[in-house]
Amino acid sequence: MIEAHFISTKTICTHYEIEISFVNELSKMGLIQIEEIEQDQFIHQDQISDLEKIIRLHHDLDLNLEAIDVIFNLLEKERELRKEVSILKNRLKLYESD
Repeated sequence: MIEAHFISTKTICTHYEIEISFVNELSKMGLIQIEEIEQDQFIHQDQISDLEKIIRLHHDLDLNLEAIDVIFNLLEKERELRKEVSILKNRLKLYESD
């Protein structure tokens, strides 16, 4: 069942002691995706680790949501660059073996 992979935002907010408005703001900024199923809001379990990182950045380092958005964009860019470097290294190995 698909719902098994989703966690209610109410449950998440209770567990992490955050406001539902905080989660809604994250969704508006595109940092997480909220799914609506039968008029309830849910977050996919794959996004929980990102949500935990966001909460830590916000609470521990006292960063605002705009700063967190910049950090996540930079991390995504880094992942893309690492992937590209890996591809280029593999292509280079083909030419070096000759």
